[in-house]
Amino acid sequence: MISILLLVLSVLIIILFTVRLNVHPFLALLAAALFFALFSGMGLNDIVNYVNDGFGITLGKIGIVIILGVIIGAFLEHSGGAYKLAEVVLRIIGKKRVHEAMGIVGFIVSIPVFADSGFIILNPLNKSLTKRAKLSIVGTATALILGLMITHVLVPPTPGPIAAAGIIGADVGLVMLVGLVIGLLSLVVAIIYCKKMGSRTYIDPNPDVTDEVIQERMKKAPSAFKSFLPILIPILLIVGKSVMEFNMVEGEETSGLVKFISFIGSPIIALMIGMLFAFLLPKKFDKEMLATTGWVGKALTDASNIILITGAGGIFGTILQNSGIADTLADSLSGANLGIWLPFLLCAAIKTAQGSSTVALITTASIIAPLLVTMGFTTDIDKALVVSAIGAGAMVVSHANDSGFWILTQFSGIDVKTGYRVYTLGTFVVGVFAALMVYVASFIL
Repeated sequence: MISILLLVLSVLIIILFTVRLNVHPFLALLAAALFFALFSGMGLNDIVNYVNDGFGITLGKIGIVIILGVIIGAFLEHSGGAYKLAEVVLRIIGKKRVHEAMGIVGFIVSIPVFADSGFIILNPLNKSLTKRAKLSIVGTATALILGLMITHVLVPPTPGPIAAAGIIGADVGLVMLVGLVIGLLSLVVAIIYCKKMGSRTYIDPNPDVTDEVIQERMKKAPSAFKSFLPILIPILLIVGKSVMEFNMVEGEETSGLVKFISFIGSPIIALMIGMLFAFLLPKKFDKEMLATTGWVGKALTDASNIILITGAGGIFGTILQNSGIADTLADSLSGANLGIWLPFLLCAAIKTAQGSSTVALITTASIIAPLLVTMGFTTDIDKALVVSAIGAGAMVVSHANDSGFWILTQFSGIDVKTGYRVYTLGTFVVGVFAALMVYVASFIL
């Protein structure tokens, strides 16, 4: 109970520092992480190691991806390519359907592409669509990340669900089918929620860019096809790698072609290739665009803030993961007779406590697997539903210890208070709805 109380107090410290005292989120996260570590009785040397590991490992996974994504976004914006894309997409879907478009795109992209990377890649398109449609970035950005999150936790071959399916012993095809059905129903709820919340809070997606600036950039903008390439190419490369690895026969991993596809399909290399395509967007390329004072310099300045905050979130998450709070919550819930709700509640508690959806999925699956027979979950469909229940729990709830929370708020210009009020609540609403659908399906199937 002490560790749970410390977690609550740590989150309150972050909210107090960032919302009331206007402290930079990096310092707020660092203070909360150290508060939790010190008062939970961690060794001083361990705290130092966790701080270093949390910052380094998190940025090792996502830091370069953030930088490359910001550079691609800068070239799309300044060349006018992002607004050309927005014009074409809005002509097809209609000005009032941006939430639907971003939710659906996120839902599809996150099946093979990691959710954080998907948001970074699609963020320029979302901002330009939202700006052209005169909508609030709050609703559209949240629709995008919720769409990404739904398939990230429910549908293989995303690492979390496929690992959970393996541990539980569920049929991957059935898990994919159940996850897609539950996910699509949850996506409808997510889009309705985001439209409603977006209409209540207006935040300009790009306050520094006026309609006159957009019109000026549109005159020099590249074609829509050319503008799509920096976004589309990385997605196709990452998808290609995932599909290949999912269907790989034993022994094929040593072939030259497989190694090459694995190389170019890794998020860092795929985004580097996307960046090279972004360099082709300006009608007249000027080497000053790559200078410290040019488009790249400004993009890297913007990226530094995002990187620092994401790294600090990694520190907080790593300290929580090593504190044993997930085990405490697991022990508290595993003895309860809750049926299909047990895997959901267990995973939700672990996700909320330590931040990583993938860690929560794998940890919960490992705890639930020995209990399946006792709980009466023996058939293939039972096991698939258990994996989906765990996946639903892996959404609940995203807050300060989750890198996705900071990527959403910092890339979209959404303040921390609004992030909690809209996105954190959104993950709770959609996650609980997905669990309810699993519960209903357990009676039907």
